[in-house]
Amino acid sequence: MLPFGPPGQEFLDDALRTLKEWFGDAREIRRTLHISDAEHAALTERIKVASDVFQLRPEVRRADGNTQIRVRTADGGSINAGAVALAARIEAAYQAVTGR
Repeated sequence: MLPFGPPGQEFLDDALRTLKEWFGDAREIRRTLHISDAEHAALTERIKVASDVFQLRPEVRRADGNTQIRVRTADGGSINAGAVALAARIEAAYQAVTGR
């Protein structure tokens, strides 16, 4: 895996290590969840609220019974602390919605 962000932002690598199910590179991080349609709907609503806080628009789509989430920065640059924080919020919302 490549380091995330510009030099000197090693803290992002450390933060992403705590998001064990998330994968990506310097430009985006992503996660695939096997959840029901109802859980997808509930999670999507929570993601919208969190996205407004971080002023980011993650891509959330439903395909073959899976929810696929992709987080990028607004300018398409390197992943930053806001993107990592949004991913952490999404992960917490997933756990709240599913009880996992």
